[in-house]
Order: sequence, then structure tokens, then C-alpha cells
Amino acid sequence: MKDKIQETPLTETALLILLAMYKPNHGYGVMQFVEEKTKGRVVFGPGTLYGAINNLEKKKWITLHAVIEGERKKEYVITDLGKEQVKSELLRMQEVYMIGMEITKLGE
Repeated sequence: MKDKIQETPLTETALLILLAMYKPNHGYGVMQFVEEKTKGRVVFGPGTLYGAINNLEKKKWITLHAVIEGERKKEYVITDLGKEQVKSELLRMQEVYMIGMEITKLGE
């Protein structure tokens, strides 16, 4: 079934784009969001960003929200299925984090 939760981990790129689209956002806005939230650690080039946006749209994790006339910008927003993917990934990451903290004793 194509609309089920992905079992494999999301890439950092996909996860960051999905988080950026909890509010309607266009490509440049996503680039700014990611660069700001990661304090410059992650900077997307246009090819990476728009390739990922196309992929997320095909998976129905984001959808076209609006086309801004005169600016040639498309705004996208995360879908309910995309939100489920984010939730699943964050729970997976939390589990890995807790195992790491337990093993390395960093939590002490």
C-alpha cells in the first residue's frame, strides 16, 4: 500500500523539509528555515531541495498549497500522512537517543 508509514528512517533532508512545511512554505522559505534552525550546518542547493520536494509530493507527504502569481513561487504544506511520517521518525530517533544515552552514560 503506497499511503502507509515508511518503515525505513527518513533522510535528514526529508525530515527538515517536512518540518519546514508545517506552515505553507515555498522553496526559498524552506532554505531559510533549514539554514536558520540548523545554525548554518545544513544549507540546501536548489537541485537537492527541489528534487526532495518533488519526491515528497509524489509520496503524498506534502501537497501544493498555493501558487503565488507574479513571483513564480509554489507554496507547499505537509499532509496528514507527512505528519505521521514525522511523528514516526521522531519516535524512532528518540529511541536511538535513549539507547545511546544509556550505553555511553552521557545522561549521568
